[in-house]
Amino acid sequence: MNKRPRRSPNASGAAPPGRVRLIGGRWRGTRLDVPDRPGLRPTADRVRETLFNWLMPVLPGARVLDLFAGSGALGLEALSRGAAEAVLVERDPALAANLRALAARLPGGEAARVVEADALAWLARQPAAEFDLAFVDPPFAAGLWDAALAALPARLKPDAWLYLEAPHGAGPALAPEWRLHREGHTREVRYALYRRSPSAAATLPASPASGRPVHPTDE
Repeated sequence: MNKRPRRSPNASGAAPPGRVRLIGGRWRGTRLDVPDRPGLRPTADRVRETLFNWLMPVLPGARVLDLFAGSGALGLEALSRGAAEAVLVERDPALAANLRALAARLPGGEAARVVEADALAWLARQPAAEFDLAFVDPPFAAGLWDAALAALPARLKPDAWLYLEAPHGAGPALAPEWRLHREGHTREVRYALYRRSPSAAATLPASPASGRPVHPTDE
């Protein structure tokens, strides 16, 4: 899930409580309900606008993973702006049901595949090299970045993109295969877009047990 909505707009660009909107593409203006859930805070409008400006050349035809989907703001925004498919993983049954209902109402919403599951357990079951872009924005208090980043690379394409959102000044360490492309911050959040280096990923030794690259954080 993403993090809790703010109680009023502020310099970080957060939306009023209970609702956010898609801000670009074919579904621009679509409103997404944000139920009151611990840890649920959709990525702020201003941050999403910046992020998707960075991603503009990447999105057409992309397969996208929104790993802690929450309101679905990231995965649905990607689809609205030209991604071919988005998998939205959300473990809260009510939030997952909301996402399915919304996708069913949107023209072309069948491109959104909503999975009700724990994100880490779901990752462990997935085949390799599926996604072009992954959004990793878990609840801040849960401390899930390291576990997600250890399991995620084997499920991404060699030249994939990765978006991370974390508390300002307290982000996770990434393996050398990830190169910082762009970053920004609000008073509370650091957001960053990384590009995977195929040459770096190719030089990592394979794990005898899993066949996937062994990253420094795995040892």
